[in-house]
Amino acid sequence: MNVRSNLLREIKHQYHRELLPLYGEHETVSMLNLLIQHFFNLSRVDQSLQPDFRLTETEMLKLHFAVKALKKEKPIQYIIGSTGFAGLTLKVTPDVLIPRPETEEMVEKIVAEIPQDDEVKILDVGTGSGCVALALKSKLPKSHLTGVDVSEAAIHVASENIRLNHLDVSLLQLDILNKESWKHLDKFDVIVSNPPYVTMSDKKQMQNNVVNHEPHLALFVTDDDPLIFYRCIAELAQSHLNEQGRLWFEINESLGVEVTELLKNKGFHAVILHHDLNNKPRFVSCIKPK
Repeated sequence: MNVRSNLLREIKHQYHRELLPLYGEHETVSMLNLLIQHFFNLSRVDQSLQPDFRLTETEMLKLHFAVKALKKEKPIQYIIGSTGFAGLTLKVTPDVLIPRPETEEMVEKIVAEIPQDDEVKILDVGTGSGCVALALKSKLPKSHLTGVDVSEAAIHVASENIRLNHLDVSLLQLDILNKESWKHLDKFDVIVSNPPYVTMSDKKQMQNNVVNHEPHLALFVTDDDPLIFYRCIAELAQSHLNEQGRLWFEINESLGVEVTELLKNKGFHAVILHHDLNNKPRFVSCIKPK
């Protein structure tokens, strides 16, 4: 640890210089402020008002190892162990994907369709950190949420987030690709999923912080069958979605046409391809007919 002073302003200056080439000005400043707030409970305003705040050697080491991890492109959410999503604070570990703003958009679209007083039953397939299930429960308090995931580690993280946010969500570990496991599931009014959808050929175009640190189990599908999860979950919806129930997917932006055609061929009605705030085809919704 080559730090010449224990003054916060000098430490920040040094780490700013080290991180700037990797992350640019805005992201570097934002990340350093976030780390200092997380480790030392000093807001950005506090940092400005206390430039001569002195760190202990233990505190300096915490910041040193955090910056070292950032230099290896480890996502800051994994370093501090949490992230914000739809007004909630969620624990995240390398066992689960970091929730994206686009997924938050999908939550808002689903919420907009459901009256707050409706006691709808909702299934979140591939729940990961539990972000979608928990956000829906927080915004639709009378709803009944179930999250499923194949990963035992992800279920553990989701259960921690249920506890931390004091929300009632049921969890079940199962492999959705194994149709025998469907017998453990009830019928639902809404099924939602943000399944693995990045093809292996797309992998080389992705940022290192994603490819090297986020769980591949939750990210990637093979090039020869990129629709495997959409097809399987659509078949699940045929048997486990109530009449007039809705199915929602977050999708690979390059597969919008293929996913909508798949759902039409499975007999779903009102199949709609939705665009996100960046005008990219990002979500598909449909209705199970009577």
